[in-house]
Amino acid sequence: MKNIVEVQNFRMEFGGKTVIKDLNFEVRRGEIFGLLGSNGSGKTTTIRALLGFYTPTGGELFVDGKKYQPEDASVTVGYLPEERGLYRKESVIDTMVYFGEMKGISDPRGWSMKYLDRVGLLDKFNEKVEKLSGGQQQKIQLGITIMGNPKLLILDEPTKGFDPMNRKLLMEIIEELHKKGSAIIMITHYMDEVERLCDRALLLKDGTARAYGTIKEIRDEFGGKSLDEIFVKVYGGENE
Repeated sequence: MKNIVEVQNFRMEFGGKTVIKDLNFEVRRGEIFGLLGSNGSGKTTTIRALLGFYTPTGGELFVDGKKYQPEDASVTVGYLPEERGLYRKESVIDTMVYFGEMKGISDPRGWSMKYLDRVGLLDKFNEKVEKLSGGQQQKIQLGITIMGNPKLLILDEPTKGFDPMNRKLLMEIIEELHKKGSAIIMITHYMDEVERLCDRALLLKDGTARAYGTIKEIRDEFGGKSLDEIFVKVYGGENE
């Protein structure tokens, strides 16, 4: 099977309002896929339904050929939600080791220390999480997400709030994971990240696909415009 994710005729309603309208797309194994759209376009709803947090009103969503079950060890998924969640009263290393043990990492402390060194936080390993800045906490959350080299990574605004140097670092980490074979779904508002990293993308508006394909195919469809220009055209200059 070439696809790690398949979404077929997905429909989602909340309180009688349709927020996703018969959506179809797939994410191929080993690719970086951009899931794009303004706030309220349906990106997070789609991911939550894919991971079983929501029950679809219609259609089917599959991870590795079946409905995703967190307890299924045959497919590993790392999910970085936009709303971060860490044990703020615990130390950085204890938090990372705890999650590493839950994921079955053979040497969670060793892995965590190497990662902290990689992202410039080795000197913070014994600090309580709550003492770290928001950006530093975000790096810790990302480290927990990528432990064990999951088959599928879902990153919701992974570089949100980062300065240019840290955005570059995080994109390098994403590229390294891609080279190791992980399929990656990136939800981002930074179109330069999409143009640099993504093989294909889906642009949502009001729960429907407005553009879908390789980055070149999408740009060609809109007369060679940049993704930033395409985004503005689709949304008609709306504020996000």
